Amino acid sequence: MVFVKRDAQGQIASVSLEADGEHVEAATAGDPAVAGFARTVMGEDPLADSDLRLVRVLEDVIDLLIHRDVIRFTDLPQAAQAKLMERRSMRESRGALDLLGGDDFV
Repeated sequence: MVFVKRDAQGQIASVSLEADGEHVEAATAGDPAVAGFARTVMGEDPLADSDLRLVRVLEDVIDLLIHRDVIRFTDLPQAAQAKLMERRSMRESRGALDLLGGDDFV
């Protein structure tokens, strides 16, 4: 958990690991706005950006394998199940675009 301070335009101006008088809004380190702020501060990393895109593809491949009964969700380690469920929940709450076209797997 991190705490953010926003500017007048609503953009993140600074991030703190502790809440204080200026950093009152809680956010997760994986929040896209927080990640964008970090990239601005630390500079772009093409490999990291590629990794993030590849993670999304791997999630869709896992969903495809489950849908086609190649693997069962319960075959995955408990930690992997929890991470996939967390990401699935976040994607659904954001209305994220499904790269493989929803339930119409190829």
